[in-house]
Amino acid sequence: MKLTRLATFLKTESASGVVLMVAAVLALLWANSPAAPLYDTILAMKVAVTAGGVGLDKPLILWINDGLMAIFFLLVGLEIKREVLEGELSSPAKAMLPGIAALGGMAAPALVYCLFAQAEPGALQGWAIPAATDIAFALGVLALLGDRVPSSLRVFLLALAIMDDLGAIVIIAIFYSHGMVPMALGLAAAAAVGLWLMNRAGVRSLTPYLLLGLVLWVCVLKSGIHATLAGVVLAFAIPLRVTDADGTPSEDAPLHCLEHALHPWVAFLIMPVFALANAGVPLAGLTPASLLEPVPLGIALGLFVGKQAGVFLAVWIAVHIGVVERPARAGWGQIYGVAVLTGIGFTMSLFIGTLAFADPGHAVAVRLGVLSGSLASALVGYALLYAAGARRTRAAVAAR
Repeated sequence: MKLTRLATFLKTESASGVVLMVAAVLALLWANSPAAPLYDTILAMKVAVTAGGVGLDKPLILWINDGLMAIFFLLVGLEIKREVLEGELSSPAKAMLPGIAALGGMAAPALVYCLFAQAEPGALQGWAIPAATDIAFALGVLALLGDRVPSSLRVFLLALAIMDDLGAIVIIAIFYSHGMVPMALGLAAAAAVGLWLMNRAGVRSLTPYLLLGLVLWVCVLKSGIHATLAGVVLAFAIPLRVTDADGTPSEDAPLHCLEHALHPWVAFLIMPVFALANAGVPLAGLTPASLLEPVPLGIALGLFVGKQAGVFLAVWIAVHIGVVERPARAGWGQIYGVAVLTGIGFTMSLFIGTLAFADPGHAVAVRLGVLSGSLASALVGYALLYAAGARRTRAAVAAR
């Protein structure tokens, strides 16, 4: 059953990477077409949800980034909890390799970014932008390679990206939450305690969790902590280890049901909508020199250079000192190719960019850096893995 869920997850993520790419291309084309003013107008359009004179009134772009992305983070939280309790991160031995790789893959890009961005006042607040890997895009590239890449590397990349997401969640909570509102924060804490109590009481119906989760999201939105973190808190409260009436472990755990229900909506609607709303870079007036400005250059090199260096060196050192073993049937060339693919930041990088810079003047620079760094990582990573797979195939044939 676990292998079936993993295979389904990998298949869905790989397919969604293609949809995500199409959405990003459409955003670029739209933002640079005669209809570009319509693109900006739609994203700035106010959308209000009220009840009894109380409600929320925000531009559409914020409903996408604060609302839809909270559902994305809910799914991420469900995936993290499942992997930690019964999946590829369920034991220290399993978690060690992707954990070490993720730490290296978060620290090195941040250092590279700071090295180049320090030349611009205020730019250092974007240090976390190149720190995370986009699971959908990275697995989408691996899917194009077929059996040239061993399954152990696919699982390694998935576990690494999930650890990256966990690190990004911690970073957002600590560094990108501002202006705390004590009353809203207290109500959010009360909602979180309520979710925990329902879990401890053995409540299996998803409806009360989701209703209280909605209350939690509103409170967190008003508290000064970024609203998407409410999705993670809700995810950690959804039960996974439940038993049937006869005391045997249930295959229909609420977490599995919710994850299965959310996955296609997040993969094929929420993430593409986010890409469509955030990847539109107006290219008018941009020159090759624009990419050499501190923020886009720091992001692009953080993703393309920092990610591959941090992940590969961390894995190489850990293997050579005997802390972990290489993924089964994977050569160093293939591991390096996967390390390059981790530089595909896209969704999480664009999202952190919206949190790091409130000034709209940085939006184009962030998008330019993320898109160029992610594209370079995808193309080079694919080429390296294709070549490494071809060499191993020729070597296997010659050995027969």
